[in-house]
Amino acid sequence: MITSTPARITENRTLLTGIRWQTYQDLLLDLAENPSKRLTYDQGLLEIMTPLPEHEASKRLLGRLVESTTEELGLEIYSLGSTTWRREDLQKGLEPDECYYITQEAQVRGKTTFDLNTDPAPDLAIEIDLTSSSLNRLSIYAALGVREIWRYDGQDLKIYILVEGEYQQQEQSSVLPILSRSDVLVFLNKRSTLGENALIREFRQWLHQQD
Repeated sequence: MITSTPARITENRTLLTGIRWQTYQDLLLDLAENPSKRLTYDQGLLEIMTPLPEHEASKRLLGRLVESTTEELGLEIYSLGSTTWRREDLQKGLEPDECYYITQEAQVRGKTTFDLNTDPAPDLAIEIDLTSSSLNRLSIYAALGVREIWRYDGQDLKIYILVEGEYQQQEQSSVLPILSRSDVLVFLNKRSTLGENALIREFRQWLHQQD
């Protein structure tokens, strides 16, 4: 008897070439009310991605871990979710899954419009990468100046720190030094046995023990 394992449903990614910057801007406006589409632009290349529930669940849990950590440490934070970050002079733009100002929160507090030619980039961006992007999103983040990236592929978490214009993989967060890659993974791996709120309560208790 032949048995088969159902194929894992993957995120739908479409790559378009020869796309003008203005076309990218127009699409951002057209899709502003449609959060089910994510756009990444890099010098004429445009990738359109449709996230799956697994993608959204992972990004929110990682986001809650970040937010809980800042609350427990008494840090201010500016959460900007999947805001589009772009620079026309570089012909690059993307939307993180979650992003935060933490160390630079005071500099941007209350701002609702940003210009990365003059404003600082977010301190931390979260990337859920269940299927690899056709574009090098890390190079786009580096060009935009985002200090730290957390990239989760559904099984492993990697932390990238921007050093002299390039990302280096590190075990420890630089924006939230109390957290290491292995610490965060411990709690991500509890999702199959704990409800989300119970997991966050346990995570907060763990944070208290680190003092």
